[in-house]
Amino acid sequence: MNAYIKAIEYYLPPNVVSNEDLIIQNPDWNVKKISDLTGINDRHIVTDETSVDLGESAAKKLFKKHINIRDKIDYLIFCTQSPDYFLPTSACILQDKLGLNTNIGAVDVNQGCSGFVYSLGLAKGLIESKQCENVLIITSETYSKFINPKDKSVRTLFGDGACAILVSTQDCNETGIFPVIHGTDGSGYAQLIVPHGGARNPLSNDSYGEMEDESGNIRSESNLYMNGRAIHNFTIKKIPKVFEETLGRSGLELEDIDSVIFHQANKFILNNLQKKINIPEEKIHRSYESIGNTVSSTIPIGLAKEKEKRKSVSTYLLLGFGVGLSWAGSIVRY
Repeated sequence: MNAYIKAIEYYLPPNVVSNEDLIIQNPDWNVKKISDLTGINDRHIVTDETSVDLGESAAKKLFKKHINIRDKIDYLIFCTQSPDYFLPTSACILQDKLGLNTNIGAVDVNQGCSGFVYSLGLAKGLIESKQCENVLIITSETYSKFINPKDKSVRTLFGDGACAILVSTQDCNETGIFPVIHGTDGSGYAQLIVPHGGARNPLSNDSYGEMEDESGNIRSESNLYMNGRAIHNFTIKKIPKVFEETLGRSGLELEDIDSVIFHQANKFILNNLQKKINIPEEKIHRSYESIGNTVSSTIPIGLAKEKEKRKSVSTYLLLGFGVGLSWAGSIVRY
């Protein structure tokens, strides 16, 4: 028996923040500069919703199209770095909200940009070791809750969104999930971080004092910080090698791939990766323009959009990279 992706649905909160909206609040910002550098024109941003709320909406869309699958789910993986609570596990809350059986596993995966591919590897292992037959992966992020509105280094990039992915078991090999490549370099943990709010640095009055950096970005220790240059350099140095390793483990060549779906960080990073690896434009997926960087949800949303276009079974190379620092790659036929 082998694992395969059976269905994907995604959900984006209805509130949209455009580049024009950003400069109304920050007149010193420039619409064209934001668009030229990031490639992002709009991003969906939550108002009162949480990651659990978005994940619930994505899963209900999936259940609406696959009405007989709810009672067959035997494991739930909830991938998020913006959980509703420090504890309990958000996946447990979702089990109840979604009306899933109580005799299932439910676990959170605290992983960001590479989180979907990590979760896909876990689902593949659960199924192919015969522990489960139907694993529901939900990716959901509300990074906007951590972002200082005066920090243009990250506010222009990130959007909120969720995706529900059903991974099931089958006998045939027409579709499936190839080996998953993982990687971790925790020495770069501080390059993308919310410094305060965990056990190491609990929230205090000092957590909310705003500071301005040399580029004019304003944030506090309770806000998201990203060293954009360090993340870019890590990506360009490491990810081309992971790309080749992912192809090598699968026994396929770039010519066999219908679409390459990188983590949708931004236009600048994807353009540089494309040049470094020499990927034809028609093979590289881009969906950041209208939704921004939705962290763990970018790759499955991209996969859903590609499936909408292609309809028939196609071959996709998936590669996530970023916060951690971490990376993961795989090829799927879907």
